Amino acid sequence: MTGKNNITTERVEPDGRKAVLIGLMLTMGLSAMDISIVATVIPSLVRDLSGFALFPWIFSAYLLASTVVNPIYGKLADMYGRKPLLLVGVSIFLLGSVLCGFAWNMIALIVFRGIQGIGAGSIQTLTSTVVGDIYTLEERGKIQGWLSSVWGISAVIGPAIGGLFVEFISWRWIFFINLPIGLAALVMITTRLHENVVHRKRQIDFLGVFLLIVGAGSLIFALLQGGVSWDWFSAPSLIIFAVGIAALLFFAWHERRTAEPVIPPWVFGRRVLVGANLASCIAGIVTIGLTTFLPSFAQRVLGADAITAGLAMATLSIGWPLASSFSARLYLRFSFRNTALMGIVVCVIASVLLALLPENTSTLAIAGCSFIMGVGLGLVTTSMLVGVQSVIGWNRRGVVTAANMFMRALGSTLGAALFGSISNSILAGWLRDAPANLKGQLPANVNDLSNLSAYSNPAALNYIRDGLYTSTNAVFWGLLVVTLIGLVVLVFTPQKFKELSFGEAESGNVRNEAAVKSAG
Repeated sequence: MTGKNNITTERVEPDGRKAVLIGLMLTMGLSAMDISIVATVIPSLVRDLSGFALFPWIFSAYLLASTVVNPIYGKLADMYGRKPLLLVGVSIFLLGSVLCGFAWNMIALIVFRGIQGIGAGSIQTLTSTVVGDIYTLEERGKIQGWLSSVWGISAVIGPAIGGLFVEFISWRWIFFINLPIGLAALVMITTRLHENVVHRKRQIDFLGVFLLIVGAGSLIFALLQGGVSWDWFSAPSLIIFAVGIAALLFFAWHERRTAEPVIPPWVFGRRVLVGANLASCIAGIVTIGLTTFLPSFAQRVLGADAITAGLAMATLSIGWPLASSFSARLYLRFSFRNTALMGIVVCVIASVLLALLPENTSTLAIAGCSFIMGVGLGLVTTSMLVGVQSVIGWNRRGVVTAANMFMRALGSTLGAALFGSISNSILAGWLRDAPANLKGQLPANVNDLSNLSAYSNPAALNYIRDGLYTSTNAVFWGLLVVTLIGLVVLVFTPQKFKELSFGEAESGNVRNEAAVKSAG
């Protein structure tokens, strides 16, 4: 298939699609398992490498790197095909994994986690893009549900595997275990995913790439460190925010004038795409708020053990893929927007239930709220992702998928900063306003609340638990506000998702969609 644009046809037979899907699920498993398994070995890792003050950057470096490069992978995949960029991303991830396994100190580990993140930036975006290429509109909801199920499985088995490695071998093997999984994924994708890409001379927007990395990187860095390493309105915070905003403004100006923009202006200029991307950002905010504070609520307020708290949280990862798998029936009958509206209403209900939880609630009630939220998020994210993929041709699908995933990741970063600030400010005020007879027995600041077993006085411990409940409850009310904003966003999103026109011949893209459908 030839034409003006960089067009490809996926020549994948039904049996071949199954093999490709297995490869994609293995690839997704790398990222999902890495997140859940690393959190379980932090104590052993810190003990061996020292640098306790730096350990949050084990996660931040990964998040920062993967988020910033996400749109870049999407653009390059539209230019050169999904397969080569996915293979490059997985290879970089595996290289970073090996280096992490051999890390000799905390700084080295943080750098190598950044390398892992650069590779991980390709995984979720390009796996979802490939699904959009080789599966029909009717099939994509179910397949996205299968991909989402990888996160649920990883949430359950990741901590168990991490615990076994720490107990019987070494924490280093949580990184080395990525090698056989990644190599199997590479073999599957290399041998079964075939693309016929018509290349034309393309120009990579290196200035745009640089501005995006500086702008988005600075903004995310400031959000991650604000209120942690420095005050929000301190000089370092304001300077980094200013650099990030200036770089992004220059980036937006530059993208309107370059021939091959990294993120074309139309991505944030069409109502359908704007609505879907904002909904994805809302989903990211809600997800991070729930996954960060619900386990803490179960353990520190209710006194549940880590396993019970983890299982209560895992119901989110069960409800999400179940709803994703079912979403196709809904969006084919009621439209993408209306399915997402159903999902956000479910999220609002879940937020109300969370906000009304009493201090003496049960972990079963928490698990139920988590499951309901997972159902809502599954409907919102899948219908919006499949929706934007359905209105665009092959040569732009990588960009719109990457933009959607980027907004979800950015939402997670915003949510972490927003809800962290809410919780910390309430806790700080709670400690400051403590009764006179308890002040000498309470921690001096919020950072000293990490170990509640250190406080033997029942009255002091109860006061601390009351404060933790109050701060977490405020976060749950914050989730309600965010989900209501998401409801407004979706109400103003166009109900019908029609194929977008760009003032150029798109017939090749339409024929390509037909070819993809006939492959099934």
